[in-house]
Amino acid sequence: MKIELLSPAGNLEKAKIALLYGADAVYIGGKQFSLRARASNFDLSTIKELVDFAHELNKKVYITMNIVFHDDDISGLDEYLIYLDEIKVDAIICSSMIVIERAKALTNLEIHLSTQFSVTNSLLANYFFQEGVKRVVLARELSLAEIKEIKEKSLADLEIFIHGGMCVSYSGRCTLSNYTVLRDANRGGCAHTCRWLYDLFENDRKISDNHDFQMSSKDLEATEFIKDLLDMNISSLKIEGRMKSVHYIATVVSAYRMLIDDYYHGALRDVSFYQNEIKKAENRQTSYGFFKGDTTPEQQLYNQRSEVPTKEFVGMVMGYDDSRNLLEIEQRNYFKLGDMLEIFTPDKTIVTFKVKNVFSQDDEILDAARHPLQLVKLPFALSIPKFSMVRKLKND
Repeated sequence: MKIELLSPAGNLEKAKIALLYGADAVYIGGKQFSLRARASNFDLSTIKELVDFAHELNKKVYITMNIVFHDDDISGLDEYLIYLDEIKVDAIICSSMIVIERAKALTNLEIHLSTQFSVTNSLLANYFFQEGVKRVVLARELSLAEIKEIKEKSLADLEIFIHGGMCVSYSGRCTLSNYTVLRDANRGGCAHTCRWLYDLFENDRKISDNHDFQMSSKDLEATEFIKDLLDMNISSLKIEGRMKSVHYIATVVSAYRMLIDDYYHGALRDVSFYQNEIKKAENRQTSYGFFKGDTTPEQQLYNQRSEVPTKEFVGMVMGYDDSRNLLEIEQRNYFKLGDMLEIFTPDKTIVTFKVKNVFSQDDEILDAARHPLQLVKLPFALSIPKFSMVRKLKND
């Protein structure tokens, strides 16, 4: 069975981008029962629209229902599950027995167990399989050797995180946000408190300078281990990042899509090729997480911010005027006459060109695209598909 590439999506546009750029499935959070509920743009009608879109492409949609349930969270659960079943959602991702039991009683929904449950052994994976869970998302704190052992003994399908943010608390079981800003991280309110900068004290004496301490981990980047996971016949490889941009999702999904396809075609390139593709969108330092075993200080960010803002992503193709050979671009970052741009499409085609003319929607001549979300037109000889990404190349 060919492995699934699973991508996050924080809104409908991002979900469509992920599917078009090579994800076999996307996972999203609705406005209820999700750890990203506060930021979700997926109401019931939007979920249905996405499911219809995905199924037309023969791809899948999973809905996260992974909060820690309190009594006042249960209201509306049955109705929500029934609706997801009616619109043919492909699976739910949950971490509570109340969701598992109600889904089994009321629906035919496929059930996946969230990484929030911290499954780290085959006995627990098999217990949940017997309880009706088809797939288990393993804890992110497992080594490659441990994953292999669980795979050999597990009855359930297994899903492994391969890319994105790592939590300093075990599989996301954190209460820092609860104490700092009264937002429950396990009920959809995480404020990423671990990534804040702090003063560090020892015996009431400050030993840090200028709020230079933090406790965040580097992001996970598992390109060097994908071949091993494919050899194990893991069911799904999961990317993290529902809050990331369309450019990030398109770039990262595309890189892992190429890696997986190259493996199946017996044409794997050096891992640095895929890593360099990812770096075109990644702005945080990365590491291999727990794949090699217990982490070291090299996998952490104790006293530095890792974000390196990038302006490479300058726009997204929204259309092409065949009669006038004009490319319509929705601008995301500044670019000007003379810049070298690169377009990469959902089918992995790459086209490089120099900006010679820029026009507004009203055909006004411009010397640059200055305003975010401004629609501009560029003369272009080739028809480029909608949702292609436009990046700026460094000028020599």
